[in-house]
Amino acid sequence: MAGLFDKQASIYVDARPRYPSEWFSMLAALTPHHCLAWDVGTGNGQAAVGVSEHYKQVIATDISEEQLKHAIPHPQIHYLHTPLTMSDDELVTLLGGENSVDLITVASAVHWFDLEKFYPIVRRVLRNPGGILAVWCYSGIQLSPEISLKDPL
Repeated sequence: MAGLFDKQASIYVDARPRYPSEWFSMLAALTPHHCLAWDVGTGNGQAAVGVSEHYKQVIATDISEEQLKHAIPHPQIHYLHTPLTMSDDELVTLLGGENSVDLITVASAVHWFDLEKFYPIVRRVLRNPGGILAVWCYSGIQLSPEISLKDPL
């Protein structure tokens, strides 16, 4: 899985549609604390950048080292490679420990996850009460005429 997006990692940041800033404002309004957010499957970090406008620190993780090489730099975002070999306990510690994360975001990546492994980690790190898990995907995508569906990414 980690290598699926390596080939197009350098163009991924320019090719993906952007999320509206209002989306991140709405998510931030749902959490009483704004200390730490975790963007899972961050890819190039485009959602992490939006989240960083509302949280003091964002930990943005991905299993693809190549994607992380092309991540959007930001002083509040700490990009971390999380290989599939990392244990649950290692990941929880990396994220700040139990009950430490105010917002967990998954932008158009959850279909790649091992949900039986992911949700127990979410339960461990998400602040209780008050933490939010937000998962979303694109809707109504329109391609410009310059993009050919036959072109390999």
